[in-house]
Amino acid sequence: MDPAQVDLSTPFGGLTLPNPLTTASGCAGYGRELARFVPLDALGSVTTKTIMPRPRAGLATPRTAETPSGMLNGIGLPGAGIDAFVERELPWLAERGARVLVSVAGERLEEFAATAARLTGRPGVIGIELNMSWPNVLGRGLAFAANPATAYDVVQAVREAADPALPVYAKLTPDVTSLTEIAAACVQAGADGLSMINTTLGLAIDLDTMRPALSGVTGGLSGPAIRPIAVRCVYQVYAEMAAGRIPPVPILGMGGIRTGRDALEFALAGAGGFAVGTTLFNDPTAPLRILDELRAELAARGLATYAEAVGLAHRPTPTTRTERPS
Repeated sequence: MDPAQVDLSTPFGGLTLPNPLTTASGCAGYGRELARFVPLDALGSVTTKTIMPRPRAGLATPRTAETPSGMLNGIGLPGAGIDAFVERELPWLAERGARVLVSVAGERLEEFAATAARLTGRPGVIGIELNMSWPNVLGRGLAFAANPATAYDVVQAVREAADPALPVYAKLTPDVTSLTEIAAACVQAGADGLSMINTTLGLAIDLDTMRPALSGVTGGLSGPAIRPIAVRCVYQVYAEMAAGRIPPVPILGMGGIRTGRDALEFALAGAGGFAVGTTLFNDPTAPLRILDELRAELAARGLATYAEAVGLAHRPTPTTRTERPS
């Protein structure tokens, strides 16, 4: 099969996106830096850095540390707040044809809801992603996604306040005892999709100073080191959906995707879309390369569409039939 004939179009709410690739929150800012290397309208969507109600400075430096096959970040969710975002960044993104998935957070349920409500009717916005766990802030922030009850409350509050036409995705953390229970609670509360996974909590020690490498001590680990964890999470939640124990909703997979092969692995596990994050820091042209590689990987397996690959790893294992001699 000619890779050029592979159809990567992907449904998202009531829309059809040209491909399943988005940026991971926090890894492309508001898109301005990335636009120097990749036309933003060539991506399925652009996920913004997390937006909060008020301006936020974040944590002191040092805020990042390289680790084996990964990166720790303790940025602390800095940003200009929702007012500056809707007045300055969203119009710029809309002018460039970007389809924008806005990551939002708050310190209270009311802040999540109020921030999401400000996105109603804004040009270019196609959905909302709820950052319900903050592993990269001092004291680990407020981990609303740490148990089913608080996760349910956040999703319900946002779903009631946000534009009904905008899909709401709950972003889940792997640092819990029962991810599937939390996923089920989010869907029950009205989540239209699930983003998996957020960074996982880590710590590095600087051997020169003999102190933690990050000012906030711990930080969120991302990059290829966490990809097997992320694939496991997607696979487990999709399996629960396939078994009827969680109502089926789309899954947006993320965690260490660098190549088309990585993206295909997430699709086979059950991800209807995927996000590219840490690799953008050393290769900002990666999205277009990954899409080309993904087409080639699908074509090599005789798959004419991305949708055909989603969940294929859950097929029953074929049994070998032994013929008995006559």
